[in-house]
Amino acid sequence: MQNNTILSRLEQLREIMKIREMDAWVSLTSDPHLSEYIPGYWKTREYLSGFTGSAGVLVVTKDKAGVWTDSRYWEQAEKQLSGTLIKLFRQTKQSQTHWDWLLQELSKTQSIGIDGNTLSYADYITLKQKVDHKGIDLRLDEDIIQSVWHDRPALPNNPIYIHGSPFVSLTCQEKIVTLRKLMRDRKVDYHLISSLDDIAWITNLRGSDVDYNPVFLSHLLITSDEVILFIDTKKMDTQISHYLNSQEIKVLDYAHVNEAIAKLDYAKLLIDEHKVAYGTLVKKKHTTQLDVAMNPSTLLKSKKTPLELKHIKEAMLQDGIALCQFFCWLDKTIQDKKIISELDIDEELSNRRKKQDNFVSLSFNTIAGFNANSALPHYAATKDSYSLLKGNGVLLVDSGGQYLNGTTDITRVVAINQVTGAQKRDFTLVLKSHIAMANLIYPEGIPMPLLDVMARAPLWQEHLDFGHGTGHGVGYFLNVHEGPQVLSCYSNVSEKTKVYEGMVTSIEPGLYRPGKWGIRIENLAASVAHRPPNEDEYGKFLFFDVLTLCPIDRRLITAYALTETEKSWLNRYHDKVRNTLFKYLNSDERAWLEWATQVI
Repeated sequence: MQNNTILSRLEQLREIMKIREMDAWVSLTSDPHLSEYIPGYWKTREYLSGFTGSAGVLVVTKDKAGVWTDSRYWEQAEKQLSGTLIKLFRQTKQSQTHWDWLLQELSKTQSIGIDGNTLSYADYITLKQKVDHKGIDLRLDEDIIQSVWHDRPALPNNPIYIHGSPFVSLTCQEKIVTLRKLMRDRKVDYHLISSLDDIAWITNLRGSDVDYNPVFLSHLLITSDEVILFIDTKKMDTQISHYLNSQEIKVLDYAHVNEAIAKLDYAKLLIDEHKVAYGTLVKKKHTTQLDVAMNPSTLLKSKKTPLELKHIKEAMLQDGIALCQFFCWLDKTIQDKKIISELDIDEELSNRRKKQDNFVSLSFNTIAGFNANSALPHYAATKDSYSLLKGNGVLLVDSGGQYLNGTTDITRVVAINQVTGAQKRDFTLVLKSHIAMANLIYPEGIPMPLLDVMARAPLWQEHLDFGHGTGHGVGYFLNVHEGPQVLSCYSNVSEKTKVYEGMVTSIEPGLYRPGKWGIRIENLAASVAHRPPNEDEYGKFLFFDVLTLCPIDRRLITAYALTETEKSWLNRYHDKVRNTLFKYLNSDERAWLEWATQVI
């Protein structure tokens, strides 16, 4: 069946391309801050293609169109692109990139259009070399989507607020002093920051311009004697104005960042080339030299302080209470043979979290997938497409919350009525993978991608694997996906991906049977010193201090397949969950928790 809405939008786009003499248009999943989650205004790929996944690229030529996305979204994209005449390109490490495909399609003197505000400076440099080599014109100054998307949402303009005592360890001024010292060490005059979580961390401010992430649209320019925040002043009230003044931060309009960069002359400007858009730098003078490196604040904020870790554990307590209340309710509801849907799961769990102290919002859109839907790593039930929890099988619930004292992210898979031996086998293998990583002791400073083999080994031994990373960094009342560390063999081994004490990382191996079921078990863990450094001849070693508090479903475990070490880890974890949460629950919930955490 044809999707006439998308076909009409592509037809309009091609008409504009023809008028502008443009041979191809590329819509990236991006914004001027190179964010993972983006405001509605910048969701041009979604508008033009109908594909709603959080990662992907749309390429449109005069007679072809394609979407490139990774394995997390292949099934979803296949469904959503049906009837659009847009081809799905399954993106892997070995596959042809969208840029290479497009350059093959075009000839010398033809042109590619991209909104330069959505293209990172690093990608611009790489792409410019490729198109110049082939004689293709790269046009980055035209946002032709405006002529197609007539009801395009406005940029968000939500109020900002102070994230202060008792939750923060360092004042904004203290953080800026540290950054200026690092700037002097690099011999740079200016430092431009466009990544929203870095700006929120530096300023100790939070907002709600991006769904699930407590950040606000802005840029920040730090000099040796001045700090300028580029922001829509409508977001600010008198308290914020006084606060920024007290922190010696000057405010200019959000749209004026280009002019500020244009005024820099014979200067050295530090940027993270992956986190600043080409469009932000388009007016930069050639006399301004760029020093490209990871934003120093990215590493600083990833190393949680002891006070921050204390608060995160308190947030995990609140989250754990909500989770146990929810899973107790779920088991009783299933036992009572009530028919509920994936949407009910989302609503009930969200309501439980909302009642907890310091709750602000969810940290991402809840994934609640039953049976075949659980095989879609980023599945999202909607009012138009959802499943009922009828019959037997497994339910995967991936969810999280934003609290003033921390950010949470957890995945559990639970039995719904009867489960099969094959489902238990898969669950047990994933549990073994999870425990292998959670039990690991490792040297500080090792690139985290090197650790991923430990999690995958139990699956590899059975010739099994999963297509996503095993873990990601998590912010402190900030983005649920945070760098620089990343626990994935698919990521680069580099200085940027080293692990340090204080980092909070998810551990979430999985196994997916398309059309049948999916398994993923996720906890968050802090990297903590294993013993005092003076006791270690070979430097500091770290271990994972598990922060998440929620039982792992014993009904899905094949106990004889676990080693004594694995059983010991699970029993110790369940003891911790029970001992921490028990007193906060009512009698029914306590009985459920005691049952759920029995020794295996």
